[in-house]
This record gives sequence, structure tokens and C-alpha cells, in this order.
Amino acid sequence: MSTATFELDAAGITPEPLRRAYLRCRELHAHHGRTYFTATRVLPPERRPGVHALYGFARWVDDIVDEPGPGVTAVDQAARLDEVDADLAPALDGGEPGEPVLRALAHTVERYGLPAAYFTAFMRSMRMDLTVTDYRDLDHLREYMYGSAAVIGLQVLPVLGTVVPREEAEPPAAALGEAFQLTNFLRDTAEDLARGRVYLPADVLADHGVDRDLLTHCARTRRPDPRARRAIAALVEVNQDFYRAAEPGIAMLDPVARPCVATAFRLYRAILDEITAADHDVWSTRHRVSDARKFAAAVPALARSLLARSVPRPRPVLER
Repeated sequence: MSTATFELDAAGITPEPLRRAYLRCRELHAHHGRTYFTATRVLPPERRPGVHALYGFARWVDDIVDEPGPGVTAVDQAARLDEVDADLAPALDGGEPGEPVLRALAHTVERYGLPAAYFTAFMRSMRMDLTVTDYRDLDHLREYMYGSAAVIGLQVLPVLGTVVPREEAEPPAAALGEAFQLTNFLRDTAEDLARGRVYLPADVLADHGVDRDLLTHCARTRRPDPRARRAIAALVEVNQDFYRAAEPGIAMLDPVARPCVATAFRLYRAILDEITAADHDVWSTRHRVSDARKFAAAVPALARSLLARSVPRPRPVLER
């Protein structure tokens, strides 16, 4: 029996079309989110499909914006997002969508009682990527990150389960989504520039004498300017503040879920360590956590998760 089949069986997902829909989401998660996918393997198997559905949907829509293909215009992308919205609304209202990713998402939304507003906010941020190419300050960027990252943390929270009232765990869960995304923005500065976007707050860049032209020069030459290094260093510290705000939330999770999130926390934060060790050069290489380091983090986390599963305890409320 494959791991994917085992997960679906553990979650009680039996209709074949629905199983195929979840498998599609799992493929998207494994391909696009390798660091978080590694951490998800630490979760109890019955909870993994819900995470795969949420992440798979996010990546599926994100690819419409970031991987449009040759000849696809912004007008075409906006029309495609309109189609997703048209299918998403009835899917979240109990309809039966034809698109496999939406089918798995709708099942997860119903199972865990997720608010439709989370997905409305997500789609709003995806549309921003078609028109907004830079951000004046951190507050402006966080308007975007609420829908593109903070709500992802909020969506996953009921799947993981908490030992405190959910509303108490929501702020650190949202902060963790933002922390992960800002790490991605720092690591992918050159890649985002190639798409015409700068996600780094303009006021922080300007404080260090950096503008889009200088960032473009660094990307083209693959050589960081000292001013750009200092700007990245300042934003690494901003990113660390998000991680500090998120960290208390790990203890608020169901014990069997804590090792998963703690692993993702360590692995994503390790990307910042790599950036710092490279003297804040994000142009000559794309920083990543090695497979060996991922394995070293995942194995003890799995052991902690298995131990937590063996301890009798009241089960958290996972479904509405």
C-alpha cells in the first residue's frame, strides 16, 4: 500500500473520484512545497489529506498567476481567476465541482468548517499579483500577505487541532504564514524580479539606497551590491520578528501536530540562516535547506509525533 493510499484510508476518504482529487492536491503539494511537504509527513496520516487539499488549491491558483505559459496575457489570467471564482463559490456552498482540486478543497472546507472568507481573501491577493508590482511599505505588503499567507495558517489550524480556544491560536498561526512567505520573498528576490514584481517593501529598500534598478542590476549580474546586502539584512530581522510572534503558537496545537509545525518552523527559518551565512546574497544562488538537513529534522519530529499519539488524551475538536 502506498503512503498516499494509506493517508486516504486513515482519513476515511473512500469515494474514488474524491480520492483522485486528493491525490492531485498531494502531487501539487509535493512538487511545489517540498519543505512543508516534508514537515507534513510528520502529521498523523488522517490529517495529511486536509493539508494537501488546502496547499494544493493555493498552488493551483498561484500557478495561474505565476506560470501562465507562453502567450497568456494578464487579461487571460484575470479571466481564468474569474472562472475559478465562479466555480469556487458554489463549491464552498455545498455544490459538486468538476475540477478535482476544488472537489478536494470543498470536502476539506466542509469537514473542518472553514470560513469562505478565507478563500475570498486568498483570491483577492492572487488578483493583486496581476496589477501590483511593488509595495510601498510593510503595511502595504501585509495587505497582500494576509490573503496569500496569513489565511493559509488560519485554514490549516482546524486541521491540526488546538488545545486552546481556536481564536487564541489564530494570531500566531497567521504570523507563521506571513513568516514563511516573507522568507520565500527574500530567497526568491531575483525570481520575482523576472516576473516584474518586487515584494520587498520600498521604504526599507530606500533606507539603504536601493531601488528596483539596483535590484535588477544585482539579478542580471548575479552579484550583490553592498547596499542591497544591507537591505536584505534589515528585512531578515523583520522576518525574524514574524517567527518570534509565531513561535508561541506551536504549544497551542494538538500534541500530535506540534512536531509537524515545529519541523516546518525550523526548516523555513533555516533558509534565513543560509541567507545570513551568505552575507545576505540572494542573487548568486537560490538558498535551500539540504535534503540531509530536512531528514535530520523530520526523523526526531516523527518520533515525537508517534510518542504523542501513544499517550491517551481527549481528542481535540477537528470537525464541525
